Amino acid sequence: MSESFDEQPGDAVPASQKSTWTQFIKSIASFSGDLSSLTAPPFILSPVSLTEFPAYWCERPELFAEIAQGNTPEDRAKRVLKWFVSTLKGQYTSRNETMGSEKKPLNPVLGELFYGHWPDKNGRGLTTLIVEQVSHHPPITAYYIANESRGITLQGHNAQKTSFSGGNIIVKQVGHATLTVSLPGGKKEHYLITLPRLRIEGLWYGSPYIELAETSWIQSSTGWLSTIKYQGKGYFSGKSHTFKADLTPPIGAGSGFQASSFEGQWNTTSKNTRTGAVFTDVTGPKEEVTVRQVEEQGEWESRALWYKVAKGIRESDFETAAREKSRIENEQRQRRRDEAAASTSWELKHFVHQDDDPLYERLGRLFKAIPPTEDVYIYQNNGPTV
Repeated sequence: MSESFDEQPGDAVPASQKSTWTQFIKSIASFSGDLSSLTAPPFILSPVSLTEFPAYWCERPELFAEIAQGNTPEDRAKRVLKWFVSTLKGQYTSRNETMGSEKKPLNPVLGELFYGHWPDKNGRGLTTLIVEQVSHHPPITAYYIANESRGITLQGHNAQKTSFSGGNIIVKQVGHATLTVSLPGGKKEHYLITLPRLRIEGLWYGSPYIELAETSWIQSSTGWLSTIKYQGKGYFSGKSHTFKADLTPPIGAGSGFQASSFEGQWNTTSKNTRTGAVFTDVTGPKEEVTVRQVEEQGEWESRALWYKVAKGIRESDFETAAREKSRIENEQRQRRRDEAAASTSWELKHFVHQDDDPLYERLGRLFKAIPPTEDVYIYQNNGPTV
C-alpha cells in the first residue's frame, strides 16, 4: 500500500470518525514522549493483543524446523536468514491484508499470557509457543518458541519506543532474540537477532501501513554474519518493502569461503543476486498458530481476557469495546495500588529478568552492536504441555 497523488487527507477514515481522527493526528503531532500511551480512535483499534505477535515468528514452521538440517555453519546461517526474512511479512504487513490497514493492537496487561503450537506435520516436529507480558510500563513482551525434536529454540523480548517525525510514526524496537541450535555432537550454535526500525506511514490518509527502515543483524556464534538493509518506496520511484541481505564469513576464514547476497521484497519474493535462484517466497499460505478454545483458557490468557473487547471491535460496537477495555484497565490499576499498599510486586510466571545478557554482549561485539549490552528474560521451562 502506498500514497497516491489523488488521495486526500482522511480518505480512508469512516465519516463518523473523521473529527476524532483529526484530533488524534493533532495530538500525535504535538505530543512529547512515548506515543504508546495515546488512545487511538476506535476504527483503528485491533481486536488482537500484542501478546499474540510473537506467533508471527513461526507462521512458516517448516522453515524454522529446517534450520537444523544445515550441514555446515554457513548452510545453517543461510537457513536462519531465510527463515527470518520469511517472518517479516507476517510480522509487519499481515494486518493490512486482513483488516485493510495497520491497526493499533491491544496493550497487554502485566502477567497476560498467550500459549499456542504448530502440530507435527510431515516429520517437522511439534513447535510450541509461550508468551508472557513481563512489564506494563514500559510494555515488554517475552516469548519462547521451541521445536524440541529438531533441537531449535528461540528466546526473546520486545518493546517499542515511539515518536513522531515528518508525518510518520517512528518505532524503535527495543530488545532482541536468540536462536539456539543443538547439534548432533552436543555442541550448540547461537544466533543473535536484532530488530529493524519501523516507520508507520499513511497516517494522514487514515490508512496506516508499516515500512521497515535502517539495518538489522543476525550474528552466529560461528562467525557468520547477516546484515539486512531495508528500504521503502520512494515518493517517485522504487518498490515498497525491499531489502538487501549480505551473508559474510567469519573474519579470517580464508579464501575458501565467500559472501552471499540476497535481495527482493520481504513481503513477496527475493533471490540470490549471484545465481538468480529464488531465496524466499512468502506468496503462499501461512500457517497460523493453534490455540485452545476461549472457553478452555485461563483468565490471564489473551483471548479470554480481551474476549468482550475484541468482540466489540469486530462487530463495530465500539461503546461496548471501550467500556470493557476501561474495566480491565481499571482493575489493573487497582491491582497495582493494592500491591504498593502491601509492599509486594507482581511475580512473573514463566520468565526471570536478568539485567545483562552475556550472550548478547559476546556476539554483539563481533558487529559492534548498539547498545553494547541489553537485559534478558530467561524462560524457566515451565510452560503448559500440549
